[in-house]
Amino acid sequence: MDKILLTGATGYIGSNLTKRLLKENKRVYIVARKSSKFDLLKDVMDKINIFIYDGKINNLINYFKRVKPDAVCHLASFFVSEHKSENTDELIDSNIKFGTEVLEAMSKSGVKNLINTGTSWQHYDNKDYNPVCLYAATKEAFEKIIEYYVQVDNFKVITLKLFDTYGPNDNRPKILNLLSKYSKDKTVLKMSGGEQILDLSYIDDIAEAFYHALCMIEKCDMNEHKTYGIYALKRYKLRDIISTYENVTNKKILVEWGARPYRKREIMNPCTCIEKLPGWKPKISLEDGIRLMNSLNKVI
Repeated sequence: MDKILLTGATGYIGSNLTKRLLKENKRVYIVARKSSKFDLLKDVMDKINIFIYDGKINNLINYFKRVKPDAVCHLASFFVSEHKSENTDELIDSNIKFGTEVLEAMSKSGVKNLINTGTSWQHYDNKDYNPVCLYAATKEAFEKIIEYYVQVDNFKVITLKLFDTYGPNDNRPKILNLLSKYSKDKTVLKMSGGEQILDLSYIDDIAEAFYHALCMIEKCDMNEHKTYGIYALKRYKLRDIISTYENVTNKKILVEWGARPYRKREIMNPCTCIEKLPGWKPKISLEDGIRLMNSLNKVI
């Protein structure tokens, strides 16, 4: 595969995958919105082709016909852990409507290969399907739409379901970013009881998993939809993650345990029911990931 088209490339995972693909000398094409910020891609802007989508599906179809990508990596989504009523439009537009437009553009341009992004939050209580939140429900709904294109247009699809991710210069409000900020500011971090278990994967392992899935789909002869989980080397309780961070960085975190209640439908133990991505293994431990994150962060 030479030409890869990405959605969600301006986000944290998408920008790192873009750079991983460029290292393999792939030609990278990006579909973004007018409102998208390209801060995470500023060092590779001259190496990628960017299409600003205006919401008119015929323009998207024409772009796909012109580019004819060998595969699409669909990472674009809108995430909110506990939605408000005013979030429903954006959840449906971003996670279902836009994704379906991408599928339709693939169909009309003869593009068959798709790497989709799902979430472990589709599997609350380790069930085949039990969404933690409305976000997870929209991800499941989109997978059902994918099935139509697999059956009718013979798409080959791999959905990678992610747990928690982290890495340097991450602009998302993730736990390890909070630890860096609060240790620097010496302010108290109010937390839940801290007994929930997290599955944390370093960003380089995540980008490698996507690249591995692209290699898999290129070699696959069957037109089908496979779903795999991207698991970390080891899982930790939140309390132990903070202790590990303190030990690795020699920075003290002021934590007030139990100051916040657990979220509604808090995931206390991540699911194990998703098949692991075959032929791929994570390489970076939490300790090494924290070291890398702190050494590469622009502001610590």
